[in-house]
Amino acid sequence: MKTEKEKMLAGEPYDCGDTELINRWHKAKQLQKEYNDTPSDDIEKLSSLLDDLIGSRGENVWISAPFFVDYGENIHIGRNVEINMNCVFLDCNTITIGDYSGIGPGVHIYTVFHHTAPQERLGENSSFWKSLTKPVNIGKNVWIGGGSIILPGVTIGDGTTIGAGSVVTKSTPANCIAVGNPCKVIKDNL
Repeated sequence: MKTEKEKMLAGEPYDCGDTELINRWHKAKQLQKEYNDTPSDDIEKLSSLLDDLIGSRGENVWISAPFFVDYGENIHIGRNVEINMNCVFLDCNTITIGDYSGIGPGVHIYTVFHHTAPQERLGENSSFWKSLTKPVNIGKNVWIGGGSIILPGVTIGDGTTIGAGSVVTKSTPANCIAVGNPCKVIKDNL
C-alpha cells in the first residue's frame, strides 16, 4: 500500500493532511522563514539553509528572499540559476529547473491542483481538499518573466522565454518566445 507521499508524487489523489506530509510542510515553513529572515550577505548560512530546504541544486544558485514553498524537498535546481524575490513554488510534485535559467520576481509555479467538481474535492476524513499533482519541468537557459504563473504538468523547453505576467497552461517548445493568458508562442527564438 502506498503512503500519501508516494501517491502525491505519483499524481494520484492523496490526503495532504497526512502526518508525514504535514510534518515536512511545517519543517519547510520553518526553514523558509529562517531563510527569508537571513541577511542577504550571509552566504554561508543561506547556502546551508537551502541545502536543508530544497531537494537539490547545482553551484551558483541564487534565490532572493522572500521565497515560499510547500515542501521544498521536491525542488531540483541546476547550476547558475537565479530566482528573484517573492516566488512561490508549490512543490507537491517535482519542480525541475535547468542550468542557466532565470526566474523573475513574483513567479508562481504550481504542481498541485484539485477537482473542479465540489463533491470530488472533499476529503472523507480530513478538513483538507483532495489533491492531485503533476510535475513542472523548466529546461536549460529559460527565462520566465516576472509575475508569470506556471500550472501543473507544464514543460518549458530549453532556450525559451516566457513573457512577464503570462499564465502558462500548456507546455511550450524549445527556443521560442511565449506570452499571454493563456500563454502562446509568438516567435521562434533562434
